[in-house]
Amino acid sequence: MPPMRDGSVIVDEDFIERAFSQPARPESGPQAGRRRMMAPSKIGLAGTGLPDPELAVVGRVGADAVMMMGDNPALPPMPPRPRLLDFFRARLDDFYLRHMAGSAKHALDAGMDEKIVLACLLHDISNGALIRGDHGYWGAQMIAPYVDEEVAWAVRYHQCLRYAPDEAAGYRYPEIYLRLFGADYRPPDYILRDAATARAHRWYMSARQVTLHDLYLFEEAGPATPIDLDLFEEIVGRNFRQPEEGLGLDDSPSSHMWRTIIWPNNFL
Repeated sequence: MPPMRDGSVIVDEDFIERAFSQPARPESGPQAGRRRMMAPSKIGLAGTGLPDPELAVVGRVGADAVMMMGDNPALPPMPPRPRLLDFFRARLDDFYLRHMAGSAKHALDAGMDEKIVLACLLHDISNGALIRGDHGYWGAQMIAPYVDEEVAWAVRYHQCLRYAPDEAAGYRYPEIYLRLFGADYRPPDYILRDAATARAHRWYMSARQVTLHDLYLFEEAGPATPIDLDLFEEIVGRNFRQPEEGLGLDDSPSSHMWRTIIWPNNFL
């Protein structure tokens, strides 16, 4: 861990340059010719005990350095008008790409309706590309303007239903959760409340199917090799409304979430 000066400012110059600085952009245009500094989002540091580098990073702004806004060359470039699967290819790491595509392929092979396949493909979009906590709720808000209401509902409620066994539907409490959270873990009341709400809803089995096809790579049923996203192009085309301006560049209630994924290192 780099040393601290006053409890808030990191003084290890090499660490700042390695972790939070991109070399000057040689091309013309905004921010060209200057180093571009990055400050991580506060929520990612909360509760970790890791030092917050923001003051030290901002302190390097000057004639030869600015705070990053726009494309980060360390990330794969996004097309001018990004579509859904562009986010999968350019912003998801290998784990989540294989997990989400693998879950969708599992549902497809089982003969599930296209809406269920799409819900499986999208169920962890927030977890993999934006924010982990309450990922079902975040993910449902992200996709709601672009999909059938049932798809967004299934993504939202798959989160709480992962904690709710239903032997009649073929779903047991995940063994992996016992290892991840401990055998004595009890979900918070809102999870139990929403699971009960879901059980009484007409779309219950849509969200339950997402939990049934939700495969982890470190479980035996997880996909061993990457799955070609072209397999889902037609399903996405029929069931996901792609804005003409590009996903994130439109004016939907959730377009800002997609923009955050396009430009995750923007200072403001």
